[in-house]
This record gives sequence, structure tokens and C-alpha cells, in this order.
Amino acid sequence: MDNVIVTGGSRGVGLAISCKLASVGYRVIAIARRESEEFSIAARQTCASGAGSLQFLPFDLAEVEAIPALVKRIRTETGQIYGLVNNAAMSAEGVLATMHNSQIEAMLRINTLSPIVLTKYVVRMMMSNGRGRVVNISSIIASTGYNALSVYGASKASLVGFTKSLSREVGRVGVTVNAVAPGFMNTEMTRTLDDAQRKRVARRSALGRLPDVADVADAVEYLFSEKARNITGTVMTIDAGNTA
Repeated sequence: MDNVIVTGGSRGVGLAISCKLASVGYRVIAIARRESEEFSIAARQTCASGAGSLQFLPFDLAEVEAIPALVKRIRTETGQIYGLVNNAAMSAEGVLATMHNSQIEAMLRINTLSPIVLTKYVVRMMMSNGRGRVVNISSIIASTGYNALSVYGASKASLVGFTKSLSREVGRVGVTVNAVAPGFMNTEMTRTLDDAQRKRVARRSALGRLPDVADVADAVEYLFSEKARNITGTVMTIDAGNTA
């Protein structure tokens, strides 16, 4: 059973990804600061189904200096790591001119620095094994922009650049690196949007609806599969045609 790390895996998109990967037979280590009730229920259901497994590991990804020890612990307790999903992110709505510097730094630490450092230590194992999958969760805002989300957009755009260059570094040793860019969905990250705003976003989409977290989870599962062995350095957009 291959081991997979999913950051921010206790709720929202991360939980959907964790559950999907566990359902097809992966041993999923979900990392977040706190275990949610939804995750606890999902873990019990996964255990009962007998497919893969779903376990929670508490960790604050803002503690970048502790990431090497975290990866070493996972390697010791579970074995080699096949997959990594960099999903954890924070979003703070506000115009750049009035945003506190500490808030900017915190967002970039979680959304950019932390996934890069985590990938550094995980991809070493993948390279030595000659196989592995890395999926970075970006956002359509990285390419379209959105009012009052300039720092968030910058952090998500950085993951796209990271994805493309890293794919060239590790491709020759059998590791693929891709990004998934979701559009607006009904998650905690979009809780500031009211019903009218959600309807406006949906109307702008080619399909006239918002994508679901399950759509993102399906995309990650596909990129982890053997069917996607020749896909690397790309960005898969899941937005119901919002950016078409």
C-alpha cells in the first residue's frame, strides 16, 4: 500500500482528496493543525470499508523549521512516500495597501514557503525510489486575479511556477509534478461570498454551475494513477468553465 501525504487534509478540499485517495487503496497521512469531526467520521468509514487507510497527523505547517523532522517521522513510522498533495493554504481577504505585513508574511509562509520545503524533503525519497507523484493545489485566481486577494493570488501563482520547474528537475527519475487549479467552490475558503455572489460566479461559468470538491479529488486521483504517467509540469483547471 503506497503512502500519500495530504496537507490541510482534515476538512474541505483536503478532506475530499484524502477520502478519495484512501478509497482507491492508498495509505493517506492527513496533516493539519487540528483533527475535524468530519475527518474522524471519514477515517472510521474508511477503516470499515477495508480499502486504503486514513490517519491524522497534527502539525502546524507554519513551523517550517520542524518540517525535516516531520518527514523523517513519517518515513520511520510508515515507510517510503509515494505521493504528496500540497493543499494546505490560508486566505485573508483585504486590499494590499491596508494589509498588515505580518498577515502577508503568514500567508506566504503557509501557501508558498511551507509546501516548497515539505516537497524538498519528500521528493528526495521519491527520487531515490525512482517513482512518485507531487500535486500542488493552486487556484484560478493565480491566472485571473481577484479583487482583494492579491497576496493569495501571488502565493498560488508561485505554486504554478514551482510545479513547472520542479517537474523538469525530477522528471528523469520517474517523479511527476502537476498542479490543480480549482475555481470557486462551496468551501470555507469562499465563505465570504453570499448566495448572490455565488450565483454570479456560477452564471459566468460555461457549465452554469460551481465545481464540487469531489471534482478536485477526482483530478488528484487521476494524476496519481498510472494513466497519468506521461503528464507532468501542467496545470489542470477545475472550474466548470469559469475561465473558458
